[in-house]
Parts: sequence; C-alpha cells; structure tokens
Amino acid sequence: MEASVKHRGLRKIFNRDDPNMKIILVIMAIVAIVSIVLAVGLGPVSVRPEITAKVILSKIPGIGSNIPVTWEKLDENIVMSLRLPRVLLGMIVGASLAVTGVAMQALVRNHLADPFILGVSSGAAAFATLGMLFGVFSFLGRYSLSISAFLGAGATIVLVYMISRVRGRINITQLLLSGVAISMIMDGVTKIITLSAPNALGLHNAEFWMAGSLAGAKWGYLTLPLVVMLLCISVLMINYRALNALLLGDDTAGSLGINVARMQKLLVLIASLLAGVTIAVSGSIGFIGLMCPHIARLLVGADHKKVLPVAALLGGILVVWTDVAARMIIAPEELPLGILTAVFGGPFFIILLKKNTRG
Repeated sequence: MEASVKHRGLRKIFNRDDPNMKIILVIMAIVAIVSIVLAVGLGPVSVRPEITAKVILSKIPGIGSNIPVTWEKLDENIVMSLRLPRVLLGMIVGASLAVTGVAMQALVRNHLADPFILGVSSGAAAFATLGMLFGVFSFLGRYSLSISAFLGAGATIVLVYMISRVRGRINITQLLLSGVAISMIMDGVTKIITLSAPNALGLHNAEFWMAGSLAGAKWGYLTLPLVVMLLCISVLMINYRALNALLLGDDTAGSLGINVARMQKLLVLIASLLAGVTIAVSGSIGFIGLMCPHIARLLVGADHKKVLPVAALLGGILVVWTDVAARMIIAPEELPLGILTAVFGGPFFIILLKKNTRG
C-alpha cells in the first residue's frame, strides 16, 4: 500500500502533461550535488564522502573557517587538485552537450538529431590533431589544444552554414547533408594527419583525446565552458516559445510571429559555440546530446522551458558517473570517456530509432 502511494506520488510529480518543476529541479539538483561529492571521492585512491564534503566546504568563503581540519593533506590535494576540477568539468561538459542536443533537435525538428550532426566534432578533431602532432598551433601557448579545437569547430560550422543557405534562409535538408559531407571530409583529413604522425606517443595522445576524456582537467579549463553554457542556456530559455513553435514547422512558426530565419541562425550559432567549446576541453563525447533531451521529454513533456534545465542536469550527472566508470573499470589505467558513452548510447539510439519507425 505504502509503495503504491509513493508510486502515485512520483507519477504526479513526473507528469508529462503538468510536471511539478520545482520539486523535479530540487531533486535533480540534490542528485547532482551528491554525485559530485561521491564522484570526487571515488578512484584508485578513495576519499570518504564526509571528508570530501568537508574539504570542499572548507574552501567556500564564509563557511570554511567553521570547518575543523580532520583530514590529511594528501586527501585535500586529491580532492582539490585532481578530482574536483575533473568532476566539475564533467558536469559542465554533460550539461553543454545535452543543451546542444536540445537546440539541434529543435533546429532540424527531429528528436534523433545529435549535437555533432553538423560535423563540428570532426572539424575540431582535425585541427586539434594537427596541433598535437605537428605543433601548428604551439604559438597559442598552454591552451593551444583547446583553442585549435575551437577554431576547427568554428571553421566547420561556418562552412556548413554557408553551403546550407538557400535564398537567404537555412535549408534544413541541405544543412544535414552538408554537415555529413563536411564531417566525412574532415574525418579524412584527420586520418591523413594521424597516418603522417612523426612519433607514436603523439599519435597515442591524439587518439586518446579524440575518443573523449576529462583526464587533463584543470581549474583554468572551467571558466570559459561554464560562461558559454550559462549564456547559451539563458538565451534558449528566453526564446523557449520560439523553440516550441519551430517544432510545428517553419510556416506555422512564421504565422505565430516567429522570425524563423533569425531563430535558425541563432540555434546554429549556439550549437556550434557550445559544441566547439565542449570538444575543446574534453574531446569528442557522443550520444549525451541524443539521450538526455529524449529522457527529459519523457519526464517533463516537450515544453522547452522545462526540457532545457532538466536535460542540462541529466547530462551533467550522466557524464560524471560515466567518467567514474571510465577511470575505475581498468584502474589505475582509464578508458576514454567517449568509448563508454558510445557503448551505452549506441543501443539507446537503436531503441529510439526502432520506436520512431514503429510510430
């Protein structure tokens, strides 16, 4: 009886027609915070959750002075220098990929669309491998990898956008086809670069980066992705009615007063900016942008005002725990994060595809 009452209560909260967003967001925020604390403590050398929480709280102004120091200096170094920036980066990367997926699916009016559908990841990989293997962008300093990946993503999206414009408007079919074509071209360029690699170590590092990883996370890597993510989410939240209208078709959206051409340009810009910055710090991590928006719609319906924050939190939580698995399955070595998301995301995509076909 008690279980039945709880089940009805959950169904009332996660009601797709009228979800209780305040409770849902509070629950998901708590899950995200708990995930961060637990994930920071997990690894080849574990740190107890209470110690992790105390170390983190001790660094917060106004609170830290009231936290008694009951931990070893080694624990503090593991938490603050190694794992916390990595976990926080995972949360930001996951949220960014999920939001990119929401934007892309609204743009092409297809829930099976992926953030990398425009070839952004392939362009970023081509430029990044060129920098890693041949030092082409070494003049950019310690952030040469991130900047080169972003430049590659930007160049690709500009090229795809130029090809897809028909009479001043984006042709969705041409956008998708040109994205696939440019992606294949960039993949070919990447293969040529890797086959010409001057040394085996550089090739290994390039391949590992392209498979997606948070291993190189530093505090300095968090600022730009966080700012870009918050800015893009804010813009999308402000325009959530336009996103809802786009799903009805260009003509219907236009009749509702939406400037379709401007909105399409905005979505292309946001998707490329988010994907470019994310790939720059984490490499290519697939399927997060496909899965999280779909799961969010199952929980709260199709209204983008509700889908965006839920998808962002889901993406962050999913990447954080996938990264934990990536560094623990074959510890002390670690698997590329993108491999695990592909292993889990591939079957999910097939299920979606079959369900979509039956529908």
